[in-house]
Amino acid sequence: MATMPSLTNDHLVFEDGTVQEATREAITKARTSGRRFWLDLIDIDGEDADVLANEFALHPLAVEDAEHFGQRPKLDEYGEYVYLVVFGVHEGIGLTEVHIVYSDRWVITIRRGQCHSLDATRERAARRAGAGGLSPAEFLYRIVDGLVDSFFPVLEQFDEQIDRLEDEILEQPTETQLGLLFEMKRSLVSYRRAITPQRDVFAKLTAGAVDVPGLTVEDERYFRDVYDHLIRISDLIDSYRDLLTGAMDSHLSTVSNRLNEVMKQLAIIATIFLPLSFLTGFFGQNFGWLVGRIGRGGAFLGLGLGLDAAAVVGLLAFFRRRRWL
Repeated sequence: MATMPSLTNDHLVFEDGTVQEATREAITKARTSGRRFWLDLIDIDGEDADVLANEFALHPLAVEDAEHFGQRPKLDEYGEYVYLVVFGVHEGIGLTEVHIVYSDRWVITIRRGQCHSLDATRERAARRAGAGGLSPAEFLYRIVDGLVDSFFPVLEQFDEQIDRLEDEILEQPTETQLGLLFEMKRSLVSYRRAITPQRDVFAKLTAGAVDVPGLTVEDERYFRDVYDHLIRISDLIDSYRDLLTGAMDSHLSTVSNRLNEVMKQLAIIATIFLPLSFLTGFFGQNFGWLVGRIGRGGAFLGLGLGLDAAAVVGLLAFFRRRRWL
């Protein structure tokens, strides 16, 4: 195989914080040198799959998982290493799926496109150069912790947006608000589908149900902190989903109440015109008695206009007394 990088964005991060481009030659040298490192692969291709299969001797099923995304969070044991699928979330990107292969000598992350939390973890590791080495377990904790904690700022924006929408709905409900509520609810459903199995994975890991190579008792304390964060995120998602449901109900109730007000006003207008239609219809009949006796100006004002005005005033007084106005 040619000694060239599969992608210029692939990186090797060593235990002392040194970062370099992940060429095939550099990967082979790092693996045979005994140095502990983190290999970050982006958008893997055939060259990268060959590295995973031959340089790291990964199981064919693990290589196949690395090439196919759209999986649910999981943790598979392969003896000397474990294979994890972990999710994060980033504003403007959405859910980020990261595959992690961990052993007591190295950590490999496989992702597609940008992942702000992994980039930030690599930068922090680089700033630690000369400040003490990072073990693979520490690399794993920092990677997973960054992905999990990426949910908090996004959910905080949900909280602020829900409060703002509730105020706007009470002031003036619109179709745009309802569409935004549905979109936010769909996002929370997708987050919940990622967080719930991810929480179960780390519950197994912290309970010792999974044999993770090189993981010490002290390391397990850190992963219990990750599990605690996952529980908090899961609770927040459920709370915000309930708040969104309440906001949607408030929107529909407000719209319904306003529609009832409009219907009441239209019914009042129709009721006012009902006696007027009767009176004008009655006096518009061509009977000789009416024509012969109602012909003066006073009769016109009293009967033609006075009765109409009296009917309107009487109905308005009745509506106000019944508190319909």
